[in-house]
Amino acid sequence: MAKKIYVGNLSYKVDEETLRELFAQSGEVQSVKIITDTATGRSKGFGFVEMASDEEGEKAISSLNGTTLMDRALTVSEARPQKERSGSRGGRKPGNWR
Repeated sequence: MAKKIYVGNLSYKVDEETLRELFAQSGEVQSVKIITDTATGRSKGFGFVEMASDEEGEKAISSLNGTTLMDRALTVSEARPQKERSGSRGGRKPGNWR
């Protein structure tokens, strides 16, 4: 079973290929996703890596947490399940003008 890993404190210069190469040292990488701001396209400084197995995921977490990449100490941990989001993004509702 695949293991999803959270990677935090990323430099804004890190790309998905660099992250893939780093995690490949611990085993087979199934996917890499750096989270970006929808308005600017700029990295938000964190992302997710999915490893092929739980064992490889645990190995990556233990060996990479706290290591330095582009002068930043990485935070590497098991990803928590994504929370449900409501469809609303806030703001005014039509007809509710003052």
